[in-house]
Amino acid sequence: MKFIGAHVDTLPDLSYAPLYAARLGARAFALNLVDPSRWKSPELSDGIAVRFRENCAANGFDPCHILPHAGFVINLCSPDAKKLKLSELAMIDEMTRAKKLGLTMLNFHPGAHLKQMDEDESLRLVASTLNKILDRTDGVTAVIENTAGQGSNIGYSFAHLGAIIDAVDDKTRVGVCIDTAHAFAAGYDLATDQGYDAAWAEFDSCVGFQYLRGMHINDSMRKLASRVDRHAPIGHGLIGRPFFERLMKDARFDSIPLILETPDPALWQAEVAQLYAMAAV
Repeated sequence: MKFIGAHVDTLPDLSYAPLYAARLGARAFALNLVDPSRWKSPELSDGIAVRFRENCAANGFDPCHILPHAGFVINLCSPDAKKLKLSELAMIDEMTRAKKLGLTMLNFHPGAHLKQMDEDESLRLVASTLNKILDRTDGVTAVIENTAGQGSNIGYSFAHLGAIIDAVDDKTRVGVCIDTAHAFAAGYDLATDQGYDAAWAEFDSCVGFQYLRGMHINDSMRKLASRVDRHAPIGHGLIGRPFFERLMKDARFDSIPLILETPDPALWQAEVAQLYAMAAV
């Protein structure tokens, strides 16, 4: 079974997120646990945490189908020692919040080396920092998201994701989230049948499907291997509708959260319905 949803709003507070997701006809959702552009946020109250759990239960959302997204300021391979420490502390804070909400995963971008170290060194630094974070938290899996490779961002190849996992000590608490628009922009030709098969074969070889914890399902405004991260509505980008039809029928992507991050929230309800219709055929 497919579990499709979207990255929903959290206003006036986090407890509203499952209500918004339910209105979309979703079986999964993503959300930000804090202001993603700030290092620190107000403490998460017990009342909001309880209401969040209650609203999830009342609307049929299991924690394994909820994929919170960590703040964009986090950079686990920052060459700046102060910002690296701030990133570590921010990630610990978000994982602690996730556990308080009854959640089991936290999705994050691995980071950017800012051209001040080579890729191998930056991958080792991500894993080293992640080991420190996992040592100071429990109960929540760190889910690494692939990137488009824009600027000096690492994580654009499946080999990068595999290298980070290989260097993480507790492999029971690490996983990956594949963003389809990022993968396409990074050079994985998901728009063709041959490219689809080749991409997932490489993923299984470099990472392994046992580590796949979720996906961000987005079309791409930019061309293959552009290294530019620009999402498009489903079927209105350069990946195209046939890819999503195939993905929805592929059993390897059952039972994980499939999250829309397409650019127009007004389309999400229709896109969710469209994807479920593809899965049912």
